[in-house]
Amino acid sequence: MSALSENTPLALTQGDPAGIGPDISLVAWVKRKEMGIPAFLFLGDPAVLRSRARSLGLDIPFKECTPEQAAEVFSDAFPVLPIPAGIDVVAGQPHMATARGTISAIEMAVSLCFEGKVRALVTNPIAKSVLYEAGFGFPGHTEFLAALSEKATGQASMPVMMLAGPKLRAVPVTIHIPLRTVADALTQDLILKTCRIVHADMRDKFGLEAPRLAIAGLNPHAGENGALGVEDDAVIAPAISKLRAEGIDAFGPLSADTMFHDEARRRYDVAICMYHDQALIPLKALDFDESVNVTLGLPFIRTSPDHGTAFGIAGQGIARENSLVAALKLADKISLARLQVAS
Repeated sequence: MSALSENTPLALTQGDPAGIGPDISLVAWVKRKEMGIPAFLFLGDPAVLRSRARSLGLDIPFKECTPEQAAEVFSDAFPVLPIPAGIDVVAGQPHMATARGTISAIEMAVSLCFEGKVRALVTNPIAKSVLYEAGFGFPGHTEFLAALSEKATGQASMPVMMLAGPKLRAVPVTIHIPLRTVADALTQDLILKTCRIVHADMRDKFGLEAPRLAIAGLNPHAGENGALGVEDDAVIAPAISKLRAEGIDAFGPLSADTMFHDEARRRYDVAICMYHDQALIPLKALDFDESVNVTLGLPFIRTSPDHGTAFGIAGQGIARENSLVAALKLADKISLARLQVAS
């Protein structure tokens, strides 16, 4: 394994090449000095980048290089580790033939993480429907990363999605499932495992010695003592008691409608929410352009913009790079902090 240093680049995957991943990556590089963008190595198709740069009216020099060369190249040229897209890509027109290249970029980036050739992984958005057409066997990006991690280490990981912005960090305990199934999916064990991972990674990756976890209730007014649902008293409260017995500063269950105003947020470091929209609605209302998807529970650092492929605006020069920039900066911050601890 290579020795990591502050000069080791981040890995940035292309995502779906027909989406806005190439657009925002190019703009981030153009603004690298004024926005303080850390050096990254882009894993994707140079032909896609050149085509998209022409569409956006950007005059960018590209340089195919290795991870070891990327940091030096970054100041003067856009560093690329070439991975063919599979076809001639048209912005805004996703195609199943690009699936293999999209998957290969993720696989290569994870390998570079384990080899110590990059400090962290930042992933551009993928289109799961495109990958499914090609036989992709995972629910999404995060599950695939967990499988690649297990293959590399021989140990299973439980990935936990955290959305982080300047004003709020929020974790949904259940994620992409229908709302009608949330109550059945919500168990003490799932809450405990999720909160333990959040607690550990807030300490290890974010440097919080005693992270404070505010636990949302499931039902209106956290169940109103059972009048509005039994899950808060029967499932969530006992889990919180066990977490506190383990020394984790968790409290609740709290009525979700009073958790996210300014004064309430000052009392905790992470909001643990019971379902997808309970976490993402306040996060996006507060930090829409600068929120970042952070995967906790993996043995490497992974961040991502908190938005999708946006095929409808790809190649038009109107995609906003803010969330990708925030993802790159957060990956840089976490990885540098871990380097300081290791030294």
